[in-house]
Amino acid sequence: MSNTSAKINEAANYVKTFKFWKELVIMILGMMVCAAAVYYFLVPSKLIIGTISGLSIVLNQLMGNVLSLGTLIMIINIILLILAFILIDREFGFKTVFTALILGPLTDFWAWVFPWDAKNAAGEYILANANPVTGTPSVMGDPWLDLCCFVLLLSASQALMFSINASTGGLDILAKIVNKYLHFDIGASVSVAGAVICCTAFAINPFRMVIIGLIGTWINGLVVDYFTATLNNHKRLCIVSKDYERIRKYIIEELHRGCTLYEVTGGYSGEKSIELEVLLNKDEFSKILAWMKDEKIEAFSTAGNVSEVYGFWHSSRKHKARKEIVDKR
Repeated sequence: MSNTSAKINEAANYVKTFKFWKELVIMILGMMVCAAAVYYFLVPSKLIIGTISGLSIVLNQLMGNVLSLGTLIMIINIILLILAFILIDREFGFKTVFTALILGPLTDFWAWVFPWDAKNAAGEYILANANPVTGTPSVMGDPWLDLCCFVLLLSASQALMFSINASTGGLDILAKIVNKYLHFDIGASVSVAGAVICCTAFAINPFRMVIIGLIGTWINGLVVDYFTATLNNHKRLCIVSKDYERIRKYIIEELHRGCTLYEVTGGYSGEKSIELEVLLNKDEFSKILAWMKDEKIEAFSTAGNVSEVYGFWHSSRKHKARKEIVDKR
């Protein structure tokens, strides 16, 4: 009982933090973008991508639209969440539960607030933009353009969610089950689960549309990787300079970052020197280069991109706060 009370108190304290509310807003915005991608580009064109939304569209068509798409998405996600708690030992936390459950209602929200064909009630636009493959109207009028728009919006949404260690739910849950019981790695599990969902489109779509869906699933993975790398991009800066002590002080005192010093030996000159290595975000990287130029510091510098950072690496604000605490002591 005491352990349960401690967890409840911990959760209550977390709800009071700025981080909780910031991440909640990010999750809602990210899922609104995801729901818009589904409603405006996936549903009208009947494209079936390897997502739970794609599976919901297939089932909705087979069931004769008895339920709204949003309701069906929510029901499938609830079933998957129950399976996750039963089969994979409650590995999915609040973020996955929250995002999985709001995708359906947000899809219906877009249908209520701004139906995509409301401004085209006369029908000319719809007729002119009928999908040449299925004959059904779509926003862009071409399955490849619908696919591109959907993948860009969905990938941006997923990358935004991944940046706060969240997900869009659905397929991630299914992939985790595949990963545990079929022993595929997580990337392969996502691909397998997505491909199976794409193949369900044979029930409502012609062969060409199914192939477009499979290609879209593959492209989505590539674009997610790109967006994720862009959002999380940092710079690893390596500097060899006789003024390394000045540079070290600037990094610690002005940028509020840590750094690592190595003793190196020049291969040509044989001289020993100090190499300084530091991880910075883009703004900090620009600042230190500008400072070194203004101070006329002679240095040999190399820089590379780092998309993921683990372990003891904090934001500049946290470093600054910690430094102020130390100074007060």
